[in-house]
Amino acid sequence: MASRQTGSGRLFWRRLSMGVAAVAAVGAIMTSPAEARHFRRHYARHHHAAFTAGPPFAAVVVDENNGRTLYSVNENELRHPASITKVMTLYLLFEKLESGELTLQSRLDVSQHAANQEPSKLGLSPGDTISVDDAIKAIVTRSANDVAVVIAENLGGTESGFAQQMTRKAHELGMTRTNYADASGLPNPMQLTTAHDLAILARAVQERFPTYFKYFSTHEFEYAGQTIGSHNRL
Repeated sequence: MASRQTGSGRLFWRRLSMGVAAVAAVGAIMTSPAEARHFRRHYARHHHAAFTAGPPFAAVVVDENNGRTLYSVNENELRHPASITKVMTLYLLFEKLESGELTLQSRLDVSQHAANQEPSKLGLSPGDTISVDDAIKAIVTRSANDVAVVIAENLGGTESGFAQQMTRKAHELGMTRTNYADASGLPNPMQLTTAHDLAILARAVQERFPTYFKYFSTHEFEYAGQTIGSHNRL
């Protein structure tokens, strides 16, 4: 499908990686306002200790060239990553592209479970397929939860199995306090990370997958006769 990009992928990813590195208690750089409200309601209702303990704000700013910390506050405090989760989902998808196991034209199958995900979503139906190329664009522009689960199930068999892969990869990268429980970032009390760990992930994606920088500057793309625009106001 056609897409329109604004600016350079590298510039966008620098901005995104800095946003990824600054993690607030609720919501994320790729999270819509509706998702953020949903997180607040969910965790206020469940009073999860790891989420409510300590000061609510956590952030770290690092030099992208050498990893040196320039600023930090509560950078090792546990937080829920919300839709920044999808950065790791894409990381594992990029690995499959890099290895040749998938191409941008490969088709991914849509299950009932994927189609049932809450918004933000692309609106896929069970039995549909979506290309890897469109799946990446849907994640970057719409933060589509249904597409995140499609990726998870096609790469990991089940979303929970893929979440285990995500956690293993996080630990390989040095994200020692990170645990993933789903592929989208929808509320789950076991989905935990830190600002420090997300800074590691941001730098890892940037350094390992320069070929895919262009995707992070996608402003909109055409899918099923519709123009899908970004709600990321950076």
